[in-house]
Amino acid sequence: MKAMWENSLLVRLLLRLREWYHAGAIAGFFRSFHRAYPHSRFRRMWDGFCAAPVCTAANSGYARLLAALRRFVEYLGDVTRQSFIYRACLAVWKPVSAFLGGGVVGRVLRFFGVRGLLLVCLALYLPLDVLIRWLSTTRGYLPGFIGSVWDEGMMLAAFAYILWHTAMRRAPLQSRATPVDAYLLLFIGVGFFLMCAVSPYPSIALDGYRAVVQYLFWFFLVTRLIEDDRDFGIFYGTLVVMAVLIGLHGIYQFIVAAPIPAGWVSQTEESVRTRVYSITGSPNIMGSFLVLFAPMVAGIAYYSKKLWVKVLAICCTGMMCLSIIFTFSKGAWGGLAVAVIVFAVFLDRRLIALMGVAGAGALIAIPSIANRITYLFTADYVEASQRAGRMVRWETGLDLLHESNPWLGFGLGRFGGAVAMQNKIIEETDTFSYFYMDNYYLKTLVEMGYLGLIFFIVLLFGLVLWCLRAIGRTKFNETDRSRVLAVSMFAGMCGVLVHCYFENIFEVPYMMAYFWSLAAAVLYLGYFRKKRNTAG
Repeated sequence: MKAMWENSLLVRLLLRLREWYHAGAIAGFFRSFHRAYPHSRFRRMWDGFCAAPVCTAANSGYARLLAALRRFVEYLGDVTRQSFIYRACLAVWKPVSAFLGGGVVGRVLRFFGVRGLLLVCLALYLPLDVLIRWLSTTRGYLPGFIGSVWDEGMMLAAFAYILWHTAMRRAPLQSRATPVDAYLLLFIGVGFFLMCAVSPYPSIALDGYRAVVQYLFWFFLVTRLIEDDRDFGIFYGTLVVMAVLIGLHGIYQFIVAAPIPAGWVSQTEESVRTRVYSITGSPNIMGSFLVLFAPMVAGIAYYSKKLWVKVLAICCTGMMCLSIIFTFSKGAWGGLAVAVIVFAVFLDRRLIALMGVAGAGALIAIPSIANRITYLFTADYVEASQRAGRMVRWETGLDLLHESNPWLGFGLGRFGGAVAMQNKIIEETDTFSYFYMDNYYLKTLVEMGYLGLIFFIVLLFGLVLWCLRAIGRTKFNETDRSRVLAVSMFAGMCGVLVHCYFENIFEVPYMMAYFWSLAAAVLYLGYFRKKRNTAG
């Protein structure tokens, strides 16, 4: 099989193109840059930038508070171990554990461990959400409220496990505090202040605040759930398999021309036969979902040393990119371009040229893509956007902001997002109607004012800063290629941040949960990585 692949026409053509590239001026320029970089001032600055410790001071107030909380939880654990109730529960659990240990369930539990199972459930957030809502709402097999609270239950289960793990003195001694914690807590605190300051409808303000900050807490949980490389591998692998399957489903939808609502395409885009959405229910969210995970699949091609794994990863990445194209989401296309550029800058700059060639080929092979792009530059698009598109939505949002308090905002949950769409407290007229803002940053500005947007941007800036430092601390050599995985996750995150300018991506709970979980995984690789083969 390997010989057939190496002697095929495609491989020979690719090798010839590679020879031409290496003999050209562009490759010569990059070789010169590569030789000069190790001794450059920029290299010294980069090394100093990445050398920053994960916690600026072990004796800082935040570190001392976490240490005190840990000692308190461990004290409670010591008291619990001495209690009659604990000994009774342990006596009951031992025979149950022995009974389950010999079956399939027992083997699965032993293989994954509790942490692994929690990480698998988090990685399968989207399919689990769809399945549980179908069972509870559509089929009635489960109580209706289960579909709305199951994810909060999963978050509470993760929190309870971490507390128990710490109380029983099984958690790592190394603190998992990060500077990103401060940015998150600061934004959460500012959001709480704005919820209290601008709350003409307290229940709606509380729902709006919950929608903004609840899923940020997955960052704190995942930094403590991923204790070693085995946990990381379970989480990363499950995400990749799930994303590949959803991408395949998108390709299937395109082949069978899955029916879509008429509002998903304009009258001038009749050549668009369908827009894939899989189980997300929205082509824009589908595109952002695949933008987040396609670089992770591509990273496996650079991480693995096995030829068949590399070939499979490349094929799956190409399939997922095609699925992104078939969403016909212009924001997702822009996010994919940014993700490829970030990935290429760190790992393989040739991918930028490959992206250009692939993009040109897609424009030629699929005329509807070219029509959708050129439509952006027509008078019809400007007219439609001013009548019922993003331009009028953004203008309406800014008008509401300036009619209220620009610094404190119009109020959490009151306009531009899912909570506002569910609670239409303002009477709709010919000149006013509720809609999604189609720009998460502008939605944040309208609801939380300039104060909220500033601290949200500060949060994202701090996240990017420390992710870059984490990437700089990873390695890329023959024995350790952890940098590939860190860059892959970071590239997808950058693509989603770009897409948020065109859609309310973070309004979708699983997208925010995935985003902040990957951020925690990047910091794990840079600062907390531990090679250990036992499951907790």
